[in-house]
Amino acid sequence: MATQICPNCKEDSFIWTTDEDVNGIKYTTWSCLCGYLAYEDESLEKHCTYCKTFTEMRLEDNEKKYWWCSNCNKIEVIELKK
Repeated sequence: MATQICPNCKEDSFIWTTDEDVNGIKYTTWSCLCGYLAYEDESLEKHCTYCKTFTEMRLEDNEKKYWWCSNCNKIEVIELKK
């Protein structure tokens, strides 16, 4: 499994660890050595508007929901949690 650039600490240590099926929706848990955790809804993937590859996924953590491209590492916040 290849590591990715962590959206939190920007180090090359972001990996997916588990796939879980909840009510028919697949979720992947992403984690980093810095302690950051995010969850990906695998049904929400799209082409990145910057690098044009099909590598942009929607992640959610304790603070926000956002689009993250695993190819160019662009982040676009969708919603901040209260």
